[in-house]
Amino acid sequence: MQTREEIKQELQDLADKLERYDEAYHQKDAPLVSDAEYDALRRRAEQLEAEYPDLIPENSLSRRVGFQPASGFKKLEHAVPMLSLQDIFDEQDVIDFMDRLHKFLGLPADAPIDIVAEPKIDGLGYSAVYENGKFMRGATRGDGTVGEDITENLKTIPELPKTLKSADLFSLTPALLDVRGEVYMKKADFLALNEEQKKKNDKIFANPRNAAAGSLRQLNPAITAKRKLSLFAYALGAYEGVPFKTHWDFMQSLKAWGFPINPMIRLCRNTKEMLDFFHELGEKRASLPYDIDGIVYKVNDLALQKRLGFIARSPRWAIAHKFPAEQATTILKKIRVQVGRSGALTPVADLEPINVGGVLVQHATLHNADEIDRKDIREGDTVVVQRAGDVIPQIVRVIKEKRPADSVPFEFPKVCPVCGAHACKEGDDAVTYCMGGLTCPAQAMERLKHFVSKDAFDIQGLGDRNIEQFYELGWIKNPMDIFTLRENYELRLLGLEGWGQKSVLNLFDAIEKAKTVSLARFIYALGIPEVGEATGKLLAAHFESWQNFADVSTSAEAMAKLTEIDGIGETMAQDIIDFFAEEHNQTLLQKLLSVLTIQDAPKQAENLPLKGKTFVFTGTISMPRDEAKARVQELGGKVSGSVSAKTSFVVAGVDPGSKYTNAQKFGITILDEKEFKKLLDENNK
Repeated sequence: MQTREEIKQELQDLADKLERYDEAYHQKDAPLVSDAEYDALRRRAEQLEAEYPDLIPENSLSRRVGFQPASGFKKLEHAVPMLSLQDIFDEQDVIDFMDRLHKFLGLPADAPIDIVAEPKIDGLGYSAVYENGKFMRGATRGDGTVGEDITENLKTIPELPKTLKSADLFSLTPALLDVRGEVYMKKADFLALNEEQKKKNDKIFANPRNAAAGSLRQLNPAITAKRKLSLFAYALGAYEGVPFKTHWDFMQSLKAWGFPINPMIRLCRNTKEMLDFFHELGEKRASLPYDIDGIVYKVNDLALQKRLGFIARSPRWAIAHKFPAEQATTILKKIRVQVGRSGALTPVADLEPINVGGVLVQHATLHNADEIDRKDIREGDTVVVQRAGDVIPQIVRVIKEKRPADSVPFEFPKVCPVCGAHACKEGDDAVTYCMGGLTCPAQAMERLKHFVSKDAFDIQGLGDRNIEQFYELGWIKNPMDIFTLRENYELRLLGLEGWGQKSVLNLFDAIEKAKTVSLARFIYALGIPEVGEATGKLLAAHFESWQNFADVSTSAEAMAKLTEIDGIGETMAQDIIDFFAEEHNQTLLQKLLSVLTIQDAPKQAENLPLKGKTFVFTGTISMPRDEAKARVQELGGKVSGSVSAKTSFVVAGVDPGSKYTNAQKFGITILDEKEFKKLLDENNK
């Protein structure tokens, strides 16, 4: 039986994983795991949170919707939050949902409650706001409260009415109407887009959902306009001037106004009709021209919806019934290990081609070495493959009675298959990473982009496009090549299209200027896993010089000395140690140090008023969190992500999490935002 401390740790681990997966899905349109794996983690978190509500982490999925809007887009606040739906997976869940509705409303168990059932489209949610019948602005879901401004991108989709037709059910043009729906890409358009991407040697999309999301969230609307996107409307946000009584009436009015609504929506009178529709649609799923991953059930009566209200991040009056993953059996021919741009070693199964739910599957992800060991997956095995949520095919299980007699376990490589550097796991992470980050060809281009980025060496003229061009030409393969570019390729660069004498001289001047770099920027530029910009500054402030940092990181006491620093945990410390232990990195570092001047970090003044004080933030405060941290650090204080006996102050905003409880347990001074600002002002005189 788990102890409370173990449950608390599991909840935090689940929250961290789900947060990372949500960021990849919502911000980068690049899911890291299948829908089934994500749903399993989410259900486990919900189960534990229901039993231990006092242990819910601050970054729990139950405390947020979607993910914060990506940088690069203007932000738009939703007048009515765009919440997500709770997922259910079997027939009993549907029965339980209806039972909860009756109990909450105080109705007899056999009292009729009309439900509108709609196919759940696998795309990207949008909000389209109309004022006096004219489309004014559009946004993504974002974090549910604030989304990304995609007004111009939505305008490029022909199916979105720019002006509402007047022949609606009520012969009224609403003063305000916020229509929600889903932007998606039809299967045929998705295949055509990937063929076009392949010809141009551009990014290949994993599935129609990714293609739709990536196309809609383009900073340049002209790119969106070239992609064949479609949409359905299905939900109501803020509105004025239209007396809707039922969701069904609203849907019919949407159609009359000119919005496309799914033709397969159905009004169900009881649980049996809901389940019959679920099975009927499941059989039709593969033949539909677009992807769906379930059915959404909504209470039809809007007055009942209002009474039912919301719980946390989802409405009580609606729920999403997800389809089970589609499966098939085939032969695993070979296991290949690929190296991603982050250095992650990912095993991939090459399969005998098999049709799974209408799609030809030839490869499946094996996730990591632990997954292979746990399922005992071997080359030559007969395996069950599923397309979970129509994202990335995965192997469910091995049919061991069909295993060849000469079968042997798969040995996961201990060195990078691309560059030969050590391959290691990071702490409790199941993923194995190549430690040759600065020199591994599989990671080189992305590492180079990071090395010259704004917060690292900030070399003007070496943007992503030029890094890619020089890498393909073979001129820049590792960071040292940047500083020898002039002596090796100046004349050839002058001969390249788009490079005149002035732009070439400006580039070389920028490279020369970059040879003097601050310690914090240099540490960050190295791309050590887990060491971001803030950690680079933290390490620089602590060690003050490169030599001090390098000496400690290569010493026998490295783990103990690094973890003494507030904000450096064992996983991050191990990443730093592994980086310095890699011979490839040491060779390159020596070359870089021969041409660079690394400026020592300025020594912190001894008389700063908050020197020696550690602050922890919890909950929401009006001052941006980054600004609050910066104010503390400017006055000599430190900011930590967790509460310990060494914490001086906990700053508690609205809806504080478990850190608040921990602060009370340790007897730590708790400040509200007003008291925090007063403390800053008093110490800033």
